[in-house]
Amino acid sequence: MMALLWLGLAGCFLAALLALRFPPLKLPLSPPGSGSASLSPAALLFQDLLRYGKTKGGCGQRPARLQHLDLPKRWFYHFYIVSVIWNGFLLLVLLQSLLVSWPFPIWLQDLLSILDGALQNPDGAMHASANGGESLSALLVCLFVCLSSCRRLFECLHISVFSGGVIHIVQYCFGLCYYVLLGLTVLCQVPANVREGKDPHLAVHWCHALGSLMFIWASIHQHRCHVILANLRKNKSGKVVNLNHDIPFGDWFEMVSCPHYFAELLIYVSMAITFGCKNLTWWLVVMYVFFNQAVSAILCHEYYQNNFKHYPMYRKAYIPFLL
Repeated sequence: MMALLWLGLAGCFLAALLALRFPPLKLPLSPPGSGSASLSPAALLFQDLLRYGKTKGGCGQRPARLQHLDLPKRWFYHFYIVSVIWNGFLLLVLLQSLLVSWPFPIWLQDLLSILDGALQNPDGAMHASANGGESLSALLVCLFVCLSSCRRLFECLHISVFSGGVIHIVQYCFGLCYYVLLGLTVLCQVPANVREGKDPHLAVHWCHALGSLMFIWASIHQHRCHVILANLRKNKSGKVVNLNHDIPFGDWFEMVSCPHYFAELLIYVSMAITFGCKNLTWWLVVMYVFFNQAVSAILCHEYYQNNFKHYPMYRKAYIPFLL
């Protein structure tokens, strides 16, 4: 069930990515010279659900009925508060199971069984070793999610400088639910005996070291990119002097318009590596993140190209040298 859910989400954003390139969704329907370009109601709603922040104005003047559903983009930090609390709780539950053999709460065991079933390993002699690797993988990934959420919360509250950008209330509600779903996805990868507090065992594999190094590397670059974006609105003493958008330079901005989105993808790839590169459910999560971030990156890239005449032509939107 969990794998199908992530596959469905990935499919929705793939469809959205393709639809952004579909001409009828981009052509103005108002007569030439009317002074404003309007989209059909369906196309306008589609654009409104995808765009946020500086890209929100890409579909022209929005009707008042849609503006009533706007929330401040700075409320992004709510997502990370939810994630820190929820995934911190899940990390504590998993640690207790692995270190002192405490079973997961019954309600959580039942929920995980409904979402993805109990993981079983029928290989007999390899059971403890395999479970030990899966358990440590889940523990590390849960830790990565918590650390990433803590960093993003800190950045939102103390580094990022938000303007008057908005997000749709649907985007806001989805963001609140996203990190709850993500944590449950991680715990669904924990073997059934570990959920029950039986035979806790940890085994270190090569993938754990490689995944951890890649997570640290991608997180450092994402942080640098967020600092560069924030500094565009600050003077040398760190005081906010404007809320305008400008062309960012430095770090991975020299290659792509949205390196923070690319770094986000790499963070999730590092988690897939930590799971041993064989976890289908997590690769579907990576697929969702790829298409989700690609949509946002392409919209941002178009914004830069449309608003800055001398925007570097060599930059890609999302993936260096490719996309």
